[in-house]
Amino acid sequence: MNITQHTDYALRLLMYLGTCTERRVTIKEVAERFDISRSHLMKVVTGLVAKGFVDGARGKGGGLRLARAATQIGLGDVVRGMEPSFELVECFGSGSHCLLDPACRLKGALAGALQAFFAALDRLTLADLIGDDGQLHAVLGIPQADAQAPRPTIEIRPGTRAD
Repeated sequence: MNITQHTDYALRLLMYLGTCTERRVTIKEVAERFDISRSHLMKVVTGLVAKGFVDGARGKGGGLRLARAATQIGLGDVVRGMEPSFELVECFGSGSHCLLDPACRLKGALAGALQAFFAALDRLTLADLIGDDGQLHAVLGIPQADAQAPRPTIEIRPGTRAD
């Protein structure tokens, strides 16, 4: 099984957008960060917008952002939406000409493997890929929003109530 470069770029873009929740991101910014073609990335963005994963706005102040929370974007849904086909072998499609087809057990084994692949992806969301430890933010050179805001400290003294 091999996912296409198109899907790979889609996942990278979603991860990038998931680290930039405070602002819109431009295609130019992402293309430069990942050193990929802007025109190819534009095709990826078009697919992600059409599938409802990304919100895009043109013009001044425009750019890209996640269309919904990272916790609501399932990896299995993204891969299913971006890949053109999951026909691992000829007999998965219509018009198979394989001599073994009537007695083949390979087709069932591969179908089971594909189901297991998607079951693993369906357990994960974009939020799982981004994490909350700041590692992805650091690799991408993006400040982590939570790390910038000081966390309130609550001090409870003996003999007082914390409500």
